[in-house]
Amino acid sequence: MIDYSKILSSKVTSIKPSGIRKFFDILDEMDDVISLTVGQPDFDTPWHIREAGINSLEDGRTYYTSNSGLLEFRREVCNYLERRFGLSYTPETEVLCTVGGSEAIDLAMRAVLEPGDEVIVVEPSFVCYGPLASLAGGIPVVVNTELKDKFKLTPEKLLAAISDKTKMLILPYPSNPTGGIMTKEELEKIADIVRERNIIVLSDEIYAELTYGKKHVSFASLPGMKERTILVSGLSKAYAMTGWRLGYACAPKEIMQQMVKLHQYAIMCAPTTSQYAGIEALRNGDEDIEFMKESYDQRRKLIHAGLKKMGLDSFEPEGAFYIFPNIGKFGMTSEEFCEKLLYSKHVAIVPGTAFGESGEGFARISYAYSVEHIKKALERMEEFIEALK
Repeated sequence: MIDYSKILSSKVTSIKPSGIRKFFDILDEMDDVISLTVGQPDFDTPWHIREAGINSLEDGRTYYTSNSGLLEFRREVCNYLERRFGLSYTPETEVLCTVGGSEAIDLAMRAVLEPGDEVIVVEPSFVCYGPLASLAGGIPVVVNTELKDKFKLTPEKLLAAISDKTKMLILPYPSNPTGGIMTKEELEKIADIVRERNIIVLSDEIYAELTYGKKHVSFASLPGMKERTILVSGLSKAYAMTGWRLGYACAPKEIMQQMVKLHQYAIMCAPTTSQYAGIEALRNGDEDIEFMKESYDQRRKLIHAGLKKMGLDSFEPEGAFYIFPNIGKFGMTSEEFCEKLLYSKHVAIVPGTAFGESGEGFARISYAYSVEHIKKALERMEEFIEALK
């Protein structure tokens, strides 16, 4: 018998699976469940984008692209970022097309981190940052944000986390799972701290287009920050293109050269069909963004009002398509609350602890669902909350 404990990488086996996975395993075994769990737009990819992908197949464009991606795609990324966020990048040397935003995050960490380097991870946040930092040899240093600050990173918390081993800060705004954002004034305070130190900022801006009332400000647009920032994003959320697996990274050419090298050996290139669809999305998709965002805004207001009526405390989210209510007053852990809601009312939401220990006492609810779907879920949740009182 082979002893797999001596075969498998200890670095990999020591990493815990995603906290969401256990919950989804329960969900798969049940019928008649109203789910508010998935961070995926319920819209189809707009037709003109799908058509561009179809046309590329019909034209026989099924070959590898360059490692960095089609130059035409990279040019459209640059045009888009300048048009929407006032950023200026060189497509030939500062942009990489990746397999989703997650690959871009992984490449950024592996290109920068040495064993023992510390990575500041702002939580609650997307589940991949800490594990990917560990796999790259880094040491995650968690900064717990709070409801009273709308889960924003404060200068005080950042300063307390920085040491002489700090190499990278991850800025995950707009935030999954909290719906929090950072304003220009708040980001400038973070920039003042970073400016005095040799720290690279990994700015995950996948939800940049989904803000309500305030326009997203990219950290790289602040004075002196472009040279210190690796911007990662993708087309999944803004254009309803999750399954196309299309992302990108923008960084100083010195960093980008190393990221491209890693991408070259691990992936070769992002899917060609997706890149042609992405060109169309970036070039002609501004109206699609506005249409979908208007719908998310309507749902955002609906779900915030519904939770408030139940007596669940949460701030009205300012970005992404999630709300993060406080359920701590019921005397249950986040996981217990979500499991009881699922089993008794067949409504699925995600325990806050799936996004870090500071998520205890909270739950993530996605409003990337239809209004009818959300209303049904709220009705069942209200019944559940009433029974707890």
